[in-house]
Amino acid sequence: MSEAYITVRKILPDGSEAMHYRGRVIARSETWIQIEAFFSRPDLPLPYVTFRTGDRMIEHFYTDRWYNVFELYDVRGGHLKGWYCNIARPAVIDAESILWFDLGLDVWVSPVGDVLVLDQDEFAELPLDAATQRAALAAVDDLKARIARGDAPFALSIG
Repeated sequence: MSEAYITVRKILPDGSEAMHYRGRVIARSETWIQIEAFFSRPDLPLPYVTFRTGDRMIEHFYTDRWYNVFELYDVRGGHLKGWYCNIARPAVIDAESILWFDLGLDVWVSPVGDVLVLDQDEFAELPLDAATQRAALAAVDDLKARIARGDAPFALSIG
């Protein structure tokens, strides 16, 4: 049986493509898919985690949630550096691709054992209809509640 790969396209609100890459499918169900990919762009420092060329990412995409999450592993030692989450429309999952539309709200996740910081202000400038904006903000509220309960999605065992 040959390995399956997924093409991931990140589309901005104006319809332009911000990112395009392929990842190896690790596991999948009817509502989520997990892929392995490697960061190939130049180093990208974020507020809590720096992505480095060659870092390994395990990405979790969902068809029933307004966010996607991925774990980031260091290219040198292979240890878990932390997580990153993006509030996004539910992924469209088929045999060959995942397409998600970036809503501009990033949920920064710090290194293991630290806190999560959410910034809802970024929604102010987005060209979203009211229903779409409410749905995404509801996802932020859901994430906050799950984190408060110690049940953050990126800490759960998937598959």
